[in-house]
Amino acid sequence: MTNYNTYTDSELVLLLKEGDDLAFREIYLRYDKLLYLYAFKKLRNSDEAKDVVQDVFAWVLNHRSQLELTVALSAYLYKSVLHKIFDIFKHQGIIKKYVENNEHFVDLNPTEADYLIREKDITALIDREIAAMPPKMREIYILKRMNFLSTKEIAVQLSISEHTVSTQLKRALKHLRVRLGLVVYILWIMKI
Repeated sequence: MTNYNTYTDSELVLLLKEGDDLAFREIYLRYDKLLYLYAFKKLRNSDEAKDVVQDVFAWVLNHRSQLELTVALSAYLYKSVLHKIFDIFKHQGIIKKYVENNEHFVDLNPTEADYLIREKDITALIDREIAAMPPKMREIYILKRMNFLSTKEIAVQLSISEHTVSTQLKRALKHLRVRLGLVVYILWIMKI
């Protein structure tokens, strides 16, 4: 039996488009808990968070043959969850869209606005710290955390040893822990 957890996200998407149910299962297992945590952090409601994640996965499964990703699978899934969350907020009256002179304005309640501002600030801080890494460390870190390549795949792609990749990843994580502090670092790792 094929070990699907060794496949990259891109490989899983190709298999999924071909109708491979086990590829879908692996994608689901890889992301359902992370997406739930992300949705719960924003919604503060367990049932709504579960529903949002299930809706996203149901849509992916039902439209798998037409799935054309222009971004990484993880980014696609997180953005899909976020759109579902905004739909819930809109329905609840928290977010209202106005169109005036072809400009879109979003009116948020103070709590939601504060959260979005903090989230944007934290993301900018993390991006700055990743950009401040030495070039090779940054490249390895991005391949691992954002492109979801395995240590072996990174080593092959960059023509370096797996040990070097592991060492650089450990240094990158230590760099982020030290520079960002434990709480922000944990939030980043959890992608919340």
